[in-house]
This record gives sequence, structure tokens and C-alpha cells, in this order.
Amino acid sequence: MNSIELNNQLRAILRPDQISTAESVLTEHSTDKWHASAMPDIVAFVEKTEDVQAVMQFASSHKIPVYTRAAGTGHTGGSVPVHGGILISMMRMSSILEINPSDGVCITQPGVITGELQNAVREHGWYYPPDPASLKECTIGGNIATNAGGPRCLKYGVTKQYVLGLTVVLANGEILKTGGRCHKNSTGFDLTSLMVGTEGMLGIVTEITVRLIPHPQSRAMLGASFPDFTAAAAAVQAILDSGTLPSALEITDGFTMAAARDYLGADKLPPGDAYLMIEIDGNTETVARELPPLHDFLMDHQALRIDTAPDEASCERIWQLRRDFSYSLKHTGLTKLNEDIVVPRSKLVDLVTFAQQLQQDTGIPVACFGHAGDGNIHTNIMVENYEDPDIKKKADNALNKLFTWVINNDGVISGEHGIGLAKKPWIQQALGTVSIDTHHAIKNALDPDNILNPGKFLDV
Repeated sequence: MNSIELNNQLRAILRPDQISTAESVLTEHSTDKWHASAMPDIVAFVEKTEDVQAVMQFASSHKIPVYTRAAGTGHTGGSVPVHGGILISMMRMSSILEINPSDGVCITQPGVITGELQNAVREHGWYYPPDPASLKECTIGGNIATNAGGPRCLKYGVTKQYVLGLTVVLANGEILKTGGRCHKNSTGFDLTSLMVGTEGMLGIVTEITVRLIPHPQSRAMLGASFPDFTAAAAAVQAILDSGTLPSALEITDGFTMAAARDYLGADKLPPGDAYLMIEIDGNTETVARELPPLHDFLMDHQALRIDTAPDEASCERIWQLRRDFSYSLKHTGLTKLNEDIVVPRSKLVDLVTFAQQLQQDTGIPVACFGHAGDGNIHTNIMVENYEDPDIKKKADNALNKLFTWVINNDGVISGEHGIGLAKKPWIQQALGTVSIDTHHAIKNALDPDNILNPGKFLDV
């Protein structure tokens, strides 16, 4: 069915202003933040669950591929419509439907920006902790699709730990409701958790019930520089061994520090070839009491300089430095292949040692920074032009060595970005035959015609 026929058919289902075949609209929805792109045949701007249901009933009857996209902030090509078909945009489903402190829940549509959700519940004195770096532009629906994390998942957990219930439109148009608003639920299989992280391949989420917790009274931070990554990683383990559980523990390597000095100015960065950011939160008195001994503890573990941030404004200055690390890498002019691998915490130093050797072997710069507390280190392969076939082959070879090393060292190839297209070549190696077969069994049960996000990692 061509785009003209699709347009005519969907006009009987949705209003004319809810569908588009304009080239500019198709182009906008053809990609995410990864480099891959493919044009859908038509974009449908759904506004309620019933819209999604009607589109899926139509698509199922004609076996038309359906892709779901929100803000397009993904890093793996997970929403790219590689087989054309219908692209469902969730951006008009952007309402927070209920904030209920008595039940400790918030009910939201998937197109709500994550940061706006956090701000809305904070006005009630409550907290939705998952905080992906792109929280000011990514959506809660996209977070559900990839089980997104963020710096504070060390203490509070990732998206999956906060999802209590979902409304999901299945491939045939049936509406599945999982979980609910209760904080404990052992009734039947945990279909809610099953749906989180499935990248739109088992159903389309149209309503989300998340768990809220009371907002911490205050927070404080320490920004500590170290002579090298080994010393900073040792400090991470020592902090956790001491019985302290920070809300965030972020680490940065020497390559990233050098890029930041070039971008921000040498005087804007502390000395050393590694930087550690430690955030603590809780009751105001407790935070004030914990900060000085933590400062002294870091000095006893080879810290060269420590910047203290005892209040919100000074904390934000340290977090801005963390955000500037990403901009610094972009400022190098190189294309950043942002890999969100995870290794056991005990392997942090081994990972960076391997990355340094990989850089020497391939001639491709490698920058490591990220969530040290849970081993989720963003290992960035920095290439001149990934579109150049020779450079792409060289970079893919480096990625293959990285992912193989990670898998062989009890790690995983994605901690929060998902698999999408970017990591598809390594999925069998990562999961193994039995796990892949189990994935296919679930997919075949819920989407036997493979119309939901086809072409991604299950099509191997």
C-alpha cells in the first residue's frame, strides 16, 4: 500500500490534521540521534489510546509495519522506520493525567517530557528519581521503551523500578492493562516489567502509572580531581565499601578532561587526569553532617583537589561541568559513537585500561565517562567521519573488540540506551541462543506478523 492509499485509509480513522505525508514531516521522523535514517510512508499524530487502537487494527489487518516515536532522543536508531509504513508520533499525548500523593503515584501519557514530569510532582513535595541526561527533552514513553537510567539510579534505580502499571495497545489492536496503582503486586506474571525496555516491539504504551517517593530535603556535592583513573576508581569502591550510598557517582577519564580543557579553558578544570563527582541527598541535617567526613575521606584516597557544593546552586555548577564534558567531546569535531556498556564495578579500571589499549591499536580516540557507581561507563569511540566506508569499517571493528571484551568480562552491551539498530550485530553474542529463542517466542505470541518495529534486533 503506497503513501497515497495509506493517507486515504487513515483519513477514515483519524482527523486530517493527525496525519501527514509532507516530506519535511517524514524527514523529521526518519531518524533519532544515531546516524541511521529511513523515511516512513506516513506519520500519524495520535492523541489518545483509541487513536492508537484504531491505527493498529488497520495496520494488523493489512500487515503494515508500525514504528513508534516520541522526541527522537534515542542513541541507537531504535525508532528508525527501516521498512517504511506508519510512524506513530506520541508527542501529542503529552498530558499528566493525575498526581496523587496519597497513593504515591502519577499517571501520565507517554509524550510528557521527563524533566517536566519531575518538576510537576516536585511541586507536591514528591520525587520521580530516574534522570537520564536528556531529561529536559526526552519523554517518559521513550524512557519506558529503553528502560532508561541516569546518574541517580545508583541509589534510586532505573525506570523499571518506578513503573507500577501500563496501558498497552497490542499489535492486533487489543488493549492490555498491566499492574495498577498499588505499590506491591504479585498477581499473575509481571507483564509491566516485561513491557519496559522492549523498544516498541511488543506493544505501544499509551498510559503509564509511576511510583513516587518523598522528595529529599536537600542535596550536596563534591567534585574531586585525581591523578589518574585508577585512583578515582579506587575511591569509588572505597566510598561504597565504607557504607556510604551516594545518590550519584560520576567518573571522567583523562581524554575527556583534556577535551574539556580545550573547550572550556585550562583554568576552568581542576588538575589531574580523572574527575569524580559525588552527590549525596537526604534530610538537611544529615547531608550537612555527612559532607565534611566525605571530603576528608577523599583526601585520604589521593584526591588532588575537591570542590565543595553545599547547596542547590553550587551543585548545579558541578552538574553543568558534567554536561560540558559531552559538549567538549563534540567540540573536538569528531563523531561520538556513544556506547552505554556496563561492567561489574570491580572491572572499571580494566575497562579503561582496555579502552586505552584499543585506542593505541586502532588509532581511534576513546573517551570514557559516566556512572561509576553502577559500572555504566559511556565508552565513546571518537571517529572523524562515520559515513566514510573505510572509517566506518575501522570503527565497527573497534566496536566489535569493545563489545566482545565487555561480554567476556561479565558485562552487558547496553545499560540504558537499548539495542535498536546500533547494537544489532552483537545481540546473539550478548544474549545467547536460548535467550534469543525465548525473545522470539514472546514476540511471536504478541506480534505474530512482526509489524511492530520490524527490522530491529529480533530480526536476526
